[in-house]
Amino acid sequence: MGRKRWRWSQLISWGQATWRLNSHGFFGQQHFRRYMRSTLACIAVFVGLCPSITSSQDANDRAHHIQNNVLGIDGHNDTVQRVVYENVDLGNRLSDGMIDIPRLHAGGVHVPFFALWVPTYYKGSEAVRRTLDLRDAMQRVLDKHPDQIELATSARDIERIVGQSKIAAVLTVEGGHQIANDLAVLRMYRRMGILSMTLTHFRSNDWADSSTGKPEHNGLTDFGKQVVHEMNSIGMIVDISHVSDKTFYDVLQVTSKPVIASHSSCRSMSDVPRNMTDDMLRALARNGGVVGVNFAASFLNQQDAEELKRKVSNENALEPNLAGTELDQFAAKEYFEDKGEFKVGHATVEDAAKCIDHIVKIAGIEHVGIGSDFDGITLVPYDLEDVSKIPNLTATLLNRGYSEDDIKKIMGENFLRVIREVVGN
Repeated sequence: MGRKRWRWSQLISWGQATWRLNSHGFFGQQHFRRYMRSTLACIAVFVGLCPSITSSQDANDRAHHIQNNVLGIDGHNDTVQRVVYENVDLGNRLSDGMIDIPRLHAGGVHVPFFALWVPTYYKGSEAVRRTLDLRDAMQRVLDKHPDQIELATSARDIERIVGQSKIAAVLTVEGGHQIANDLAVLRMYRRMGILSMTLTHFRSNDWADSSTGKPEHNGLTDFGKQVVHEMNSIGMIVDISHVSDKTFYDVLQVTSKPVIASHSSCRSMSDVPRNMTDDMLRALARNGGVVGVNFAASFLNQQDAEELKRKVSNENALEPNLAGTELDQFAAKEYFEDKGEFKVGHATVEDAAKCIDHIVKIAGIEHVGIGSDFDGITLVPYDLEDVSKIPNLTATLLNRGYSEDDIKKIMGENFLRVIREVVGN
């Protein structure tokens, strides 16, 4: 009430001063009446807007407060690529890219899943070697900033590290080709602290079909089913982002544990094969799994979908007959060419919220999270350009009627449940 009285007292003072000026002849009567009408109209509009401006600011302030206090799990990013190819220091706020430690804190993302992604044109032992290069790069980050970031290998680790106001780094492998058809390699990855694996990437591998590759196996092969069984056995989360629809359903028939779609969105919003149909969302919910909404504009808005199709087509056409350092140099060249295309698409933060709405409607609030794909995407939504902008999504969800408890589930509790069930405490 004090603020409202102050506003009107100021208006009265302004009116009195203006009247005195007019009485001394500063305005002609006709000009004075026009001036007063236009000025009062502007004031009326401003006063009318004040409640909505205040309401919007209150929502933003509340969003930042909530985001600071959620667990803050983001199911997928590709930031380790920046460490390998650009030698960036994630301890500093960077002038480009989408993720670094300061921006993780600013966005309230305390548990990022760092993907160790190797392009599918790396084959066999070369894919394993490159995975180790990425694991080593991540270790350098952990060793350089032990007071800011720590490796998390269990649910209890995550809660402890976040409780110490540090970043809890979760490691993932993004592509089944990276085990070189060897379960021993899979087990060694788990011993290195890697908690999940995406079964395929852009291309089908020797034991599972990809959503964007040539279908070769009608889903999972017998060895692919062994991979899923082994992951269940060693406490490694099965990630079905990137797999074909048939592979997805095969996985659900085989697995004894919940699975995740770490960075996928809704096919009803953008008809790309990497997104999930409503039937797939229902099946994932029955499994107890979680889908992390991908923030790539191509996944959220049909107008941006062609960009993803072009990227997949270009990637799948690459067949370098190289090895070792020469192959790594080729990959670096492709990385920098792709990175240069970063831009904002037609999608906005509202589209990300709509995707969450749809998953909640179809699968339920317990089965949705976020999986930004930051630093792995080149087309981002407006108002969701990097990890520091996550509170914009929280504010949007608040405006859509989500409660603080709902947002805590979306921003980490759902993923933590799966980690606890598969990996353990």
